[in-house]
Amino acid sequence: MNKSKRVQKKGRGWAVLLMLAALLVVSACSANNSGKDAGSNGTKAKTVRIGYQKYASVNIMKERGGLEEKLKEAGYVVEWTEFPGGPQLLEALNVGSIDFGHTGEAPPIFAQAAGAPLVYLAHSPESPKAESILVPENSPIQSSADLKGKKIALNKGSNVHYLLVKYLEREGLAYSDVEVVYLPPADARAAFESGNVDAWVIWEPFYSVAQLATKARVLADGEGLVKNYEFYLASRDFAKSNTKAVDVILDQLEETDKWAKDNQPEVAKLLAPALGLDAAPLEQALAHRGWGVIRVSDETLQAQQSIADTFFKLELIPSELKVSDAVIK
Repeated sequence: MNKSKRVQKKGRGWAVLLMLAALLVVSACSANNSGKDAGSNGTKAKTVRIGYQKYASVNIMKERGGLEEKLKEAGYVVEWTEFPGGPQLLEALNVGSIDFGHTGEAPPIFAQAAGAPLVYLAHSPESPKAESILVPENSPIQSSADLKGKKIALNKGSNVHYLLVKYLEREGLAYSDVEVVYLPPADARAAFESGNVDAWVIWEPFYSVAQLATKARVLADGEGLVKNYEFYLASRDFAKSNTKAVDVILDQLEETDKWAKDNQPEVAKLLAPALGLDAAPLEQALAHRGWGVIRVSDETLQAQQSIADTFFKLELIPSELKVSDAVIK
């Protein structure tokens, strides 16, 4: 091999090496940058895992958009997970699958009793008309007295569980006077429409959807019985270590509610495709709720303590608990 060919071969060898080196640099840069996309200051982004249910302010905030951009500025990316109800959402929080979520009043009581490391952050205003006890259109049940011995479906540990307790208490009936059947919303509606249960205690938007579709009658709603707060909760470790993210989420929820309160028909149209529902029942559901974000106070915790005490007396939770333990002091 002459000198010219040896030089050419050596040159090609260096070219290959340089190409490989360049590829390694690009690959390394891609790997290093993969976790930085959400960080406005070039630091690796953290992930906040948000659990949500169909309907309510967190769902509206997700569909409207805006939270991702605000959290990106603070160095976070978002992962969303949908749940059929509050108990299921808080079970995920308990096992560390999510960091932040929203539920009604009762689920945090059951979750705290089960040892979930949750903390209360804030809540919505009262929305007592956003849950009800439904009976079929042609049901012979006309009053509370007619419920004796009847089967009543509800999602165990949910807000409506407490509504039924307070309704029976007000009407002079014992919890044991009725047969409570624990079913999630989809199964409960099927049982309700087939006649396998006599009544259904349910929250929005399932309440309005079922009522308008089946012409079900409202035996009672939560007015005068329950406050029906929507609570915003987080795992204790997340709340303590990520105060910036918590503040961003709550601020964005407040902004979402201010917009939604004045634009309810638009909110219904926004949610309808995401929930697979018509806008009409969503408009009715939205009219039943309060809007705004209120930080948790001693008064709120005392109201939650009353729920916990009631559930303990009914042996629905295994031991007494102190609700105020579930706050960051």
